[in-house]
Amino acid sequence: MRVGFIGLGNVGGKLSGSLLRNGIDLSVHDLNPDLVDGFVSQGAKAAKSPAQLMRDCDAVITCLPSPAASDAVMQEMLPEVAPGKIWMEMSTTDEAEVKRLGAMVIERGGAAVDCPVSGGCHRAATGNISIFAGCDRETFERILPFLTTMGRRVLHTGDLGSASVLKVLTNYLATANLITCAEALVTAKAAGMDLGTTYEAIKISSGTSFVHETESQVILNGSRDISFTMDLVKKDIGLFQEVADRAGVPLEMNPVMIKIFEDGIERYGDRELSPNIIKRLEDATGLDIRAPGFPPEMQDDEPEEPGYEVIPQNRQNA
Repeated sequence: MRVGFIGLGNVGGKLSGSLLRNGIDLSVHDLNPDLVDGFVSQGAKAAKSPAQLMRDCDAVITCLPSPAASDAVMQEMLPEVAPGKIWMEMSTTDEAEVKRLGAMVIERGGAAVDCPVSGGCHRAATGNISIFAGCDRETFERILPFLTTMGRRVLHTGDLGSASVLKVLTNYLATANLITCAEALVTAKAAGMDLGTTYEAIKISSGTSFVHETESQVILNGSRDISFTMDLVKKDIGLFQEVADRAGVPLEMNPVMIKIFEDGIERYGDRELSPNIIKRLEDATGLDIRAPGFPPEMQDDEPEEPGYEVIPQNRQNA
């Protein structure tokens, strides 16, 4: 099958790189011609437009920064959708929006999948990221070889839209972890604790988390660079709030978190790196939350291996 990829940014560039590295017949498109040229130099084909990709490819993947961007691309691709074509939305987007766009694809005889990723840019680069996929089972079976090329652990989440709900839910949890890690590290410093020892204490305890074991390291290094910015955090937890509001769930934590990131954006700018939300507390206390011996970027210590489908535990037991 021929695969088209639209959106070669921080995450999309790494996911499409895994496809190309593993011999997939890949065509790419991005508004930045330099990014496209880089892929062409490695063997990919360049497409002039999203419409050309949908016309020439069997499956087209979009990995874009906002629901509005996905809508704009879909309007270009839609006339070229035909029976047998597959649209795979890997952007973090709204459940209702992916269902709306997917319905247009399905109406024209194509198939639609929302398949966002989770695990950070460092794991997208190594092919070890996790992927959620919402679609009918037949379509999932067709695209599983591509998904296991881009990711290590692939979970079929149910119908179209279900993966997007789970993606913003997991991003909500990651944001809560980031805020609490920031508060814990600043409090440890203020209490006179060694930050290297503090990091290890959290890591080996019930207080640990994926965010602590990865993002806390670049916080302590001082780079705070995880290739993710405050405006994207606000978008993601805002999408989670919309899911909860539609479901009638009166959240308490998330509205506070939204206010924290709105304040961070007002202070430091919307493109500030998201772990620098800790600067609010550094500024308030006058403390410098850095320690020697930590890396400037998140590192993936897992070797690249073939991906596989994750079967939920309750179904295994059944």
